[in-house]
Amino acid sequence: MSGENQGQFRVLAGFAHCFGALSESAYFLCRTNDYYAPEHGRSLAWNNPTVVVDWPLAGDPLLPAKDLAGMPLGACEVFEGL
Repeated sequence: MSGENQGQFRVLAGFAHCFGALSESAYFLCRTNDYYAPEHGRSLAWNNPTVVVDWPLAGDPLLPAKDLAGMPLGACEVFEGL
């Protein structure tokens, strides 16, 4: 995805997802199927050794507090039937 092609992607409800900006700044718009309820949010650790992602980092990432508190995959809730 880029500013030129204005790409989009859909994440199904209950599916872990993440993104990283490779530029100095990025706009991210998130549409949901219901009102935002932070008390129901969950965060999988971005650097989880079980879910191997080759992040192209040039240093430490800038993460919001909720993502800094991300849990390992084995500690995350599993949602059945989504």
